[in-house]
Amino acid sequence: MHSAALRSIVLFVALLAAGIESTPTPRTKRSFTVPRVKNRDFTGHDGPTELLKAYRKHDMPIPRSLVDLVEARNEKRSLDSLGGFVGTVSATEANNGVEYVSPVKVGGQTVNVAFDTGSSDLWVFGAQLDATSKNGHDVYDSSKSSSFKALEGSTFNCTYGDGSGVLGNVAMESVSVGGVTVSAQAVGVANFVSDQFVKDTGSSGLMGLAFSSLNRVRPQAQKTFFDNVMNDLAQPVFTADLRRDGAGSYEFGRIDQSKFTGDMTWIPVNSTSGFWQFTSDTFAVNNGPSQKSKDGAQAIADTGTTLILANPQLVETYYAQVQGAVLSAEEEGYVFPCDTALPDLSLDIGGSYIAKVPGADIKFSQYNENMCFGGLQPTKSKVQIFGDVLFKSQFVAFNGSERSIGFAKAVDNEKKAAKTTRRRR
Repeated sequence: MHSAALRSIVLFVALLAAGIESTPTPRTKRSFTVPRVKNRDFTGHDGPTELLKAYRKHDMPIPRSLVDLVEARNEKRSLDSLGGFVGTVSATEANNGVEYVSPVKVGGQTVNVAFDTGSSDLWVFGAQLDATSKNGHDVYDSSKSSSFKALEGSTFNCTYGDGSGVLGNVAMESVSVGGVTVSAQAVGVANFVSDQFVKDTGSSGLMGLAFSSLNRVRPQAQKTFFDNVMNDLAQPVFTADLRRDGAGSYEFGRIDQSKFTGDMTWIPVNSTSGFWQFTSDTFAVNNGPSQKSKDGAQAIADTGTTLILANPQLVETYYAQVQGAVLSAEEEGYVFPCDTALPDLSLDIGGSYIAKVPGADIKFSQYNENMCFGGLQPTKSKVQIFGDVLFKSQFVAFNGSERSIGFAKAVDNEKKAAKTTRRRR
């Protein structure tokens, strides 16, 4: 009896110890901030160039005249840099923002990339690019990485109908952002990049933050960095604080309540197409009445696009209240006298929140001595694109678990106060 009881006790203790040993150690949930830094080569926005980028990115019809205009301007800038230009036009007043990038480490190598909620691929300039394409860029070299592993048989292709874009092979790499590392993150290593990316030497890649279903790795789409880290975050969110007059930051894992004023309003998104998409079918100009733009109209939140591309009726109504504004055939968009004070624009977000865009943020770029290009232009798609012109005045949170987006008015740079969040359904 005594021997049997002793064996039972020993067995019980052994099983208990085994159970304790097999219990996974809880991982510490965390958050981290990724600062944006100035693009060292940024010289000011050009309206038609940004419009062309947006059309390409979202597969909208591209007028040949717009392509010709941008190519002619690029050629002129090249001549200017060689000293073939007499006289200049100051665009300082209209260029009220600069392009920013954020540092990430790929295989231990630092690369400055643009964070983009309108796409789902992480890609970088690769060492196999020709010398002209690599010039001035941060370049990822797989031969210098101990963590590189090729994703055999896979490619990524982010090219557009006019042949522009980027494509290459795919690596599974160690990627660190803000001190948090994903040991096996799919990274597109570009072996072809079109001129629009080559000329932007301040940025050497892209970090896509839309839903993974939009990822362009083939034959099998891969998870985004956010999807890979989401379960390890204190909250399954990231936020975009893209300041009008400052660099701002992205933060993962928490919502910093000191960065917005009032309550945060949460709106469920339609992620069917892979975007942070919501209904936006009403608007108002200044303090005027709410107007319908298009019944059931949809919009996406896209930090990778600089402009707001909205329904033509909305845009036409807005510029009808701007003295001297015209739809310019020369500039392929709405322009207006630079000394004109623009009205504010209020945009419906999901039927629950009104985002007020200050008129000053819609003054996008100056193209001659007197005229400016608007940061609000008509879309050529069924879906509206709400880009950085909107984000400058808003603090926006993206919840990957609940597939919802939160909006609040960004606090002024000089004002900091404790805020509260409120969830709406």
